Amino acid sequence: RCVLKELESLGKALYGAKLIAQRFQVRNCSHHKDPVSGSACLLSMIEEGNPHHFFIATQDQDLANKVKKKAGIPLLFIIQNTMVLDKPSPKSLAFVQKLQTNQLVPEYQKQSIVQLKEKEGLAKQEGEKRRKRKRAGGPNPLSCLKKKKKKAQEGQEPSAEKKKRRKRKRNRLKAEALQKNEEE
Repeated sequence: RCVLKELESLGKALYGAKLIAQRFQVRNCSHHKDPVSGSACLLSMIEEGNPHHFFIATQDQDLANKVKKKAGIPLLFIIQNTMVLDKPSPKSLAFVQKLQTNQLVPEYQKQSIVQLKEKEGLAKQEGEKRRKRKRAGGPNPLSCLKKKKKKAQEGQEPSAEKKKRRKRKRNRLKAEALQKNEEE
């Protein structure tokens, strides 16, 4: 809300920026009654980390530098009518690196875990695992179809087997209409 109030106070020069800002979801801030500057409001929203996963879009270098000092906050710029996502700050990269190293367990700890499992009898025994054998399936259902019987009997002639064909009456109306048109 503070950003919208600031854009309103700056007048018609930033009317386009105000319209763009109004399209996005308005976040209620703690200084609803007495608005502060837009950059101060944005900094207060990301003060205790970024629990709502906000992206900060700004052209203000001071605000951008302050945002880069905090980890896990993406920064957007507009360069030649194009929105550009800034590369992660060194603080964010260090934070991610720290998380990854904490998740990894050192090799000596893995070995001690395996030894403790063996002592307690919790280790997986390879003899117990059996591979599941694939059962033989049934025959192909298409090969089980009944064989078709031949209708031709030895005593009859092939001409007697033929059915009578129905004679079709041709509709000659179109052909006659074309001939009349040609005669005229």
